[in-house]
Amino acid sequence: MNSSCWYSCVVFLLLEVSLVFGDLSCPQNLTLHTLNTQYILQWDWGHEAAMNETVTFTAQYIAQFKTQRPTQRHKWISVCVNVVERRCDFTDSGLFYLGMFLLRVQAKTAQQSSHWVLIEFCPDKHAAIGPPSSVQLNSIIDGLEIIVTDPIDSQNQSMKELVQNMKFLIQYWKKHEDVQKANTLCTENNVVTLSELEKWTWYCVKVQTHCEFYNKSSVYSDTQCTQTGGETTNLVICLYFLTSLVVCGVVFLVFFLASFKAYKTLKSTFYPPITLPSYILEHMAADNDMPKLLIPESEIFCERLEITSAEVSAAITLMEQDQGIETHSQQDSGDSGFISTEEDSCHKEYSLRKHIKHNEVHIEDMCKMNHSEEIQVGMMDVLCLKS
Repeated sequence: MNSSCWYSCVVFLLLEVSLVFGDLSCPQNLTLHTLNTQYILQWDWGHEAAMNETVTFTAQYIAQFKTQRPTQRHKWISVCVNVVERRCDFTDSGLFYLGMFLLRVQAKTAQQSSHWVLIEFCPDKHAAIGPPSSVQLNSIIDGLEIIVTDPIDSQNQSMKELVQNMKFLIQYWKKHEDVQKANTLCTENNVVTLSELEKWTWYCVKVQTHCEFYNKSSVYSDTQCTQTGGETTNLVICLYFLTSLVVCGVVFLVFFLASFKAYKTLKSTFYPPITLPSYILEHMAADNDMPKLLIPESEIFCERLEITSAEVSAAITLMEQDQGIETHSQQDSGDSGFISTEEDSCHKEYSLRKHIKHNEVHIEDMCKMNHSEEIQVGMMDVLCLKS
């Protein structure tokens, strides 16, 4: 009985020790996802092993040469501490690109800890290199100019400063041909000229970064296509000119039609056509037949009044008849009376001509002023003088 109790106590103690010192399952399948100087460590872990407890992870690293020194082998640098995610970003942790490092991960719960799982990492050897950050094509006569920009690290610096003997593999081919027939050019230069190509022909280009030391190659950049140049012939110039004329004509026609349409729309909106009622039109037609008090300016006319010498003589005769008695009495007085009669007659004729001239000028002034009533008054004056 005592032995059985002792055995139970020993088993219980062993279970407690196992819970404290690490029966928790370890992270598995440690994988580094890298590109240039971006490093992300990922791992797997089974959910059922924690018995519904919250599990956290801690990731650390150390330079490999420090593990060979007893005084520094325990100086691990923690990057992720008690994180729930099954990943840790080592990009900004200070890993030297040409160095050798050890990375490790441990799983923890409130009462348990797993063993550390190690992985060796050398960025220069294991990190993937990226494609050129940009590729630009320029068309020249009988060829293409290719401008390649270096891949950049997490600090926006050129990877050429870290990667030894970095080169570019350039593939180019005609657009209508299969990419399998592409020509390949290896160069260290960032500006490359492809000469002796066919004129006015479309070519496609893609570029890959390559490191010969570790035989690393990036994926290809996006394919870009452009047309090669050539000498411009007179026929091409004429075609361009005619095309520009046609385009300008079409644009002008469209603009004119659109303007006319807009004008019609605005006119119909702000000045809509209104038809007057029939009774108003009849009243207006009746008003046109009625006499108007004011004579239109186009209907006003004036003629020059001319008085001949015969009319003057007739007027003098009428005046002499009115004074006949006085004339006869004066004739009996002798020679002196005859002379005075002649003088009076001349004086009367001069006065009459002066009065008629004055009336004629007055009539012309009235015609210029377009005043019909004054014309009638002038005519009445003349008629009175004749009578």
